[in-house]
Amino acid sequence: MRIDPVELEIFKNIFISICEEMGATLKRVAYSPNIKERRDYSCAIFDAKGETVAQGDHMPVHLGSMPMSVLAAINEIEFSPGDMVILNDPFHGGTHLPDITLVKPVFLRGDEKPSYFVANRAHHSDVGGRSPGSMPLSTEVFQEGIIIPPVKLEEGGRINRDLLRTILRNVRTPKEREGDLAAQIAAGRIGERRLVEITEKYGRDKVMRAMEELKDYAERITRQAIAEIPDGEYSFVDFMDDDGVEKKPVRIAVKITISGDEAVIDFSGTSPQVAGSINAVYSITLSAVFYVFRAIINYDVPSNAGGFRPLTVIAPEGSLVNAKGDVAVAGGNVETSQRIVDVLLGALSHAIPERVPAASAGTMNNISLGGRYPKTGEPFAYYETIGGGMGARPGADGVSGVHTHMTNSLNTPIEALEHSFPLRIRSYRLRERSGGGGRYRGGEGIIREYEFLTAGELSILSERRKFAPYGLSGGLPGKVGKNTLITKKGEISLPSKVNIKVAPGDILRIETPGGGGYGFPE
Repeated sequence: MRIDPVELEIFKNIFISICEEMGATLKRVAYSPNIKERRDYSCAIFDAKGETVAQGDHMPVHLGSMPMSVLAAINEIEFSPGDMVILNDPFHGGTHLPDITLVKPVFLRGDEKPSYFVANRAHHSDVGGRSPGSMPLSTEVFQEGIIIPPVKLEEGGRINRDLLRTILRNVRTPKEREGDLAAQIAAGRIGERRLVEITEKYGRDKVMRAMEELKDYAERITRQAIAEIPDGEYSFVDFMDDDGVEKKPVRIAVKITISGDEAVIDFSGTSPQVAGSINAVYSITLSAVFYVFRAIINYDVPSNAGGFRPLTVIAPEGSLVNAKGDVAVAGGNVETSQRIVDVLLGALSHAIPERVPAASAGTMNNISLGGRYPKTGEPFAYYETIGGGMGARPGADGVSGVHTHMTNSLNTPIEALEHSFPLRIRSYRLRERSGGGGRYRGGEGIIREYEFLTAGELSILSERRKFAPYGLSGGLPGKVGKNTLITKKGEISLPSKVNIKVAPGDILRIETPGGGGYGFPE
């Protein structure tokens, strides 16, 4: 080793603490409940090549895909001190349009090129598009909101006001968006400041050696974990309910080949990209693969570029898991990512059944809504996800009412929601008997009821309403989810993906799936 192990551990925690401080700044300064309360954001630091060095314990679906945003910025922008790049284009390093990424280069004194980069990504509650919340039932990406290629939001320490005005003019809630973007800018500046400080304290050579060694360490641990899996080919197939346009299942298939300390993950056999918005760009698929292999490691390994090195991902271009062109992608980031995790874990359950849980809820249960405040007439837009049941594990029941896998967000407190929007939460409780039975039971889903106090528009992107979360080793599947609109005329069963108008007094009831059970019941 080129650096003392104790010193390396210190640097690992220094780098992670910078990411966490960036996240704390973003959370404190943000305007929207989605970022301030749900903490729908992620922060990371990168070396001069754009390779991940450290990440905060934030959103898994962001963290594995952010490196492609940084690389897109490096490839397209000539950086100078004081610059900051903004982007959300899913086909140039982004995931879906509400996820806006800010990339800031870190220059050391006297350098002409950046020595590091810091980046943060946050889900904005509205970025324009055909419906409030920017998570519509779309058929092309242009319907989902404003598309921002990698471009300088800040140049030489000065905000590009023309660009900012253009962005804010294309969203429904400009004040909230400006506040959240200001929070992201502040987080980037904090990351830059801390990296400069530690370089001045420890020296450039030592800091950069620590970054390289941390990546090598993550690679060694990942290879060790893969080597513990028996060599062979392991396959699994699961289905999305539908794409929201054509009411037919959409197939996701994977074959994992383990050979020594390397793994090839092949998604050949997955359905072609679809008309609806559940298409996933390649960065999302990489995120899901990285997350699963990170999750099966029983060691405290840092999340960085080294963990990717033993993994080869084959995702055919034009398929559901590597969408191309200008197809709709709003749901790929939030829903398809969850199903990719399910098929990966299902395949690995054949190889290491003692380490893989049954399927969790398998959906983020995305709720987007908007309208106008009754008193002021100003527009509002809101977005949130709802948890579900965690799959039962070997030796333990699943946890009830939590966000799982690719989402690591919190719930929005009822008080914050009702304070900010013309909504009332009529019910918020666990969905009893929704977890799959078995020796170990799956976790219970959630029931959440929204009463609309004004007219508005509602979008739902959800899954596992037709195909239940699977059980393992004899465990029973979890209960499928259910969406219901209660009006003065009665109850209306809603599909998993829908966009509708709502009237004052209407009530939306979301019943989320439970987790699958594990093991034959005693």
